[in-house]
Amino acid sequence: MAPLNDEQLHQIRDERREQIMGAALNVFARRGIIGTKMSMIAVEAGISHGLLYHYFKSKEELFTTLVREAMIASQEGMREVLDLQGTPMDKIRALTHEILDEGGAPYFLLIHQARTSEGIPDEVKQLMKQYSMELFVSLLRPLFVEGQQAGDIVQGDPEELISSYLSVLSGLMVLNAQGIDDYRMPSVDMVLRLVAAR
Repeated sequence: MAPLNDEQLHQIRDERREQIMGAALNVFARRGIIGTKMSMIAVEAGISHGLLYHYFKSKEELFTTLVREAMIASQEGMREVLDLQGTPMDKIRALTHEILDEGGAPYFLLIHQARTSEGIPDEVKQLMKQYSMELFVSLLRPLFVEGQQAGDIVQGDPEELISSYLSVLSGLMVLNAQGIDDYRMPSVDMVLRLVAAR
């Protein structure tokens, strides 16, 4: 068997890192940073405990990396929706679909853990300030104002409306991700009644 070249080794390393990060996301989302041990992440990833430390020095570094990537991805995702064709309501509908997609549930729980848990690394606290609700409200404000001017979105303070909309969506995702059997996720149309003028 021929030895692996540098490119193959790099690819294997990248794949292993993604495997670890996926496992860590699931564990942190369920247990938070305080309730998580590196050994739990290793078991979830199906690798040895020692191998985990070749990729991340600590659970704090791994948690911070995941939160940073989640916050950057959420901002980029929101910008992509804003660049879509269509009316403001079409874009808000697309954003609502994107946020309520169950594939993103672990990320919502991770961000919820980062915002509400004790023992959060200082770098994560800074990320939470950098990617605050105010940032997302400011990104969405022009869209909501345009929708209000068109008569498609209810009148009122756009910042308050956007904050309420995002808070409801975040709460829905956290509840849904908890896996409560008697909880039922509302439809996108039902959620949009919060902001639709008609």
